[in-house]
Amino acid sequence: MINDVIKNTIRFLFLVLFQVLILNNIQLSGYLNPFLYVLFILMLPFQTPDWLVLLLSFFLGLSIDMFADTGGLHAASSVLMAFLRQPVLKLIAPREGYDVNQQPTVQQFGFGWFFTYAAILVVVHHFFLFFMEAFHLSEFFSTFFRVILSSLFTLTLVFISQFFFSKHKT
Repeated sequence: MINDVIKNTIRFLFLVLFQVLILNNIQLSGYLNPFLYVLFILMLPFQTPDWLVLLLSFFLGLSIDMFADTGGLHAASSVLMAFLRQPVLKLIAPREGYDVNQQPTVQQFGFGWFFTYAAILVVVHHFFLFFMEAFHLSEFFSTFFRVILSSLFTLTLVFISQFFFSKHKT
């Protein structure tokens, strides 16, 4: 338990710093904006209470907002993602259910399961973030294109991080 708290605290700090110092400076034509910090929400253990997931997501998004000067957009998007996490987990649950000691990773559940889980939540996060940022529908297709490209780029980074930083099954 204490080990999980320390591991998640380090992951939180690392992802916020990595996002703020490196990834926020990457914007290719305004259409590719990687938001790897969502990995923190995706990787929270199954036994994490829903209220704590929402609270941690709020502080994660707020941390990004403070550095990016985005006025709460990341906090709202992160909380929406956290709110939908449990229904998505129920929707794609394996037949035998989840072991409370497991974390949602590629190594534990396979590529297909993790891709479905991550893709749904990342696309929802990005869709809400970019459309709230634009806050009008006159540029709908441009914003939608931005959502798709940024989601694909973020998912690529999420999967790369999964293969580099997660323990492999033995």
